[in-house]
Amino acid sequence: MTNKIGIYYSPNFTTPARNKKNIKYIVFHYTGMSSETKAISRLTDVKSKVSCHYFIKKSGEIILMVPEKYQAWHAGISNWKKDSFLNRSSIGIEISNKGHRFGYENYSKKQILSLIKLSRLLIKKFKIKSSNIVGHSDISFDRKVDPGEKFPWKFLSKKKIGIWHQLHKEKLRKLRKKKITEVQKRQCLNFIKKIGYLVKKNNKKNKIKLFKNFQRRFRQELINGILDKECLIIAEKLSKIS
Repeated sequence: MTNKIGIYYSPNFTTPARNKKNIKYIVFHYTGMSSETKAISRLTDVKSKVSCHYFIKKSGEIILMVPEKYQAWHAGISNWKKDSFLNRSSIGIEISNKGHRFGYENYSKKQILSLIKLSRLLIKKFKIKSSNIVGHSDISFDRKVDPGEKFPWKFLSKKKIGIWHQLHKEKLRKLRKKKITEVQKRQCLNFIKKIGYLVKKNNKKNKIKLFKNFQRRFRQELINGILDKECLIIAEKLSKIS
C-alpha cells in the first residue's frame, strides 16, 4: 500500500454521519467492469447510485471515495447473521477486477498487499470480528458472486482477515462428491446459517446459489451447488468459530 491514500469523492452516500460503534462489517467486492477507468467513473457518477468507501486499483493504489462516517451504497439488499441492509453497518471495499462477465482475472499481489494493510487498519479502528469480514456474495448470495473464487480468503485468514477452517486438505478432498443424507443436508444448512448466511425456505434455484456461494468462499476448487460430505465438514467446523 502506498503511504498516501488518494481521494476521489463519490456523491453517492447517505447522511447523517454514522455512530462509529455501529460499524461492524467489512465487505469486499470486485468492480466487475471492463476497465478500471469505467469502474471509477461509475462509482463516482451520481446517476449510478452506487459507491464504496475504498477503491483498490490494480497498481495497489488506494482511493478513498466515501468517508467512513457515512454510508456508502455498496451492499444493497443484504443480510448477515441478524443484520440486514449492511450499508448501515459496514465499510465497502471495491477491488479492481473485470469479474466473471468480462474475463475474471487473478488479483494482483500489490492489490492484496494493500488490502491487507487497509483491512488491518479498519479492523483495529472499528474492532471488527473476523466472522464479520465478508464478500458481497456472502451477504447477497442470490444475486452476487463477487469477489469470486479467485479471491484469496485462505491466505487472508492467515493474516487474521476473515475466517477459514484448519481442516486437513487431503482428508477433505477424499470426502468431495460423497453424498450425504437429507438429515445431513438439513444439518449442513443449519451450520451455514450459524456462519452468517441467510437461510430460509428458498426455492431450488436460490438454494443452488446459496450453496455455490458458500463453496465460492470456502471450497474454491469445486463450485457445483451440491452439498457433499466435504461441505458438511467444512460448514460444521466454521459454524463453531463464527
